[in-house]
Amino acid sequence: MFVGFMRIGMMSFGGGLAAWTRQEVVHRRGWMDEAQFLSGYALSQLVPGATNVNLAVFVGTQMRGVPGALACFAGLVTLPVVIVLVAGTLYLHNHGGIWFSIALSGMGAVALGMNLGLGVRLALNNIRRVGPACVTLAITVGIGVLGYPLPYVLLVMMPISLMIAWLGRGR
Repeated sequence: MFVGFMRIGMMSFGGGLAAWTRQEVVHRRGWMDEAQFLSGYALSQLVPGATNVNLAVFVGTQMRGVPGALACFAGLVTLPVVIVLVAGTLYLHNHGGIWFSIALSGMGAVALGMNLGLGVRLALNNIRRVGPACVTLAITVGIGVLGYPLPYVLLVMMPISLMIAWLGRGR
């Protein structure tokens, strides 16, 4: 588990971790199925802290309890912490530099693409009714296009989403 999450930590730096985690946990290793992963991902977003760290702890706990949670956490954060310390030292000694800005811009673009791809794949695989699709679209437009703050969008959309789920339960 440590090695699996170290692989995730090495593959994605600065974003896109959920996509790599899904690939490793669901498809490559088969530790969870899609529904378990999505439940863990949703829970990881709700509790305080970094979503991807929470997700690693969730997976580890599901697999092996506290030792699994510690192994997944350590695997996920060890190499990125070392990389940040080395990069920060180089940045301070070289006073920034154009190569550093270019590298960070490239990493940001990759992270954005990974997150967008994960969102599309998860939506296509898991949203099967019109109501949830409309809620997803409204949240995406509200936050991504119109730029409304997440808490306000959730304050409006959570009751609507719960009502749609409750009404659709009888079907």
